[in-house]
Amino acid sequence: MPAAPWGTLRRMNTNRIARLAGLVGEPARSAMLLALMDGRSLTARELAGAAHIAPATASRHLALLAEAGLLTVRSQGRHRYHGLAGAEVAQLLEGLMQFAVRPQAVPQPAVAAGPRDAALRMARTCYDHLAGRLGVALADHFLEEGAIVFDSDEGGHATDRAIGVLARLLDLDAAEALESEGVSRRPVCRPCLDWSERRMHVAGRLGALICRHCLERGWLLRGTATRALAVTPRGAVALRDGLGQARWRDVVGD
Repeated sequence: MPAAPWGTLRRMNTNRIARLAGLVGEPARSAMLLALMDGRSLTARELAGAAHIAPATASRHLALLAEAGLLTVRSQGRHRYHGLAGAEVAQLLEGLMQFAVRPQAVPQPAVAAGPRDAALRMARTCYDHLAGRLGVALADHFLEEGAIVFDSDEGGHATDRAIGVLARLLDLDAAEALESEGVSRRPVCRPCLDWSERRMHVAGRLGALICRHCLERGWLLRGTATRALAVTPRGAVALRDGLGQARWRDVVGD
């Protein structure tokens, strides 16, 4: 079968971009998508609460988002759980959030960059990896140790020092853990521009591994109906020892 003409392909791409933009741009759908940015899956009723709309209305919106490939839906028992359809969707939303708080060409009232909530600014989830001051501090640590390299705003790679640095920071079999984290097509390390700090934190399989490990060890605790993460006393000791006193003071704001 001959390839479609370039004009046809361009129209197809234009139509799909316009459709996705319209789906994401509706306020209720935006609110539900952002509620899923902590990586968890939620029911239609829970997402309706996040968007302040009726459950029946939320179900119609969610069906459109799932049809467009932005959400996955999983049935378990009597419930249907909705989640973002992968890290690429989370990256798209994070980019829109970044753009939304950029200064405007026409003078506007001053807008504080990123979240006002102090807890969100300190530590939060960005889909399946860590963001906020803690996420940026971890990225700085890995960069300073020569464990990772950010090649560009979108690309990065882990060096042969990554396994040793990761093992010392998290006290685990880093090679085995990293190998089992995520699908093989996903990059090991990718820079992700932090919404509040406006610097890079670590995404990709490495970022997901760090986040999951900190939660499993009880170093970080998830909040209720928020992306904010609380640092436990045990986590404060472990992360302070791993990152060093000076960098840890930057995280806690002392």
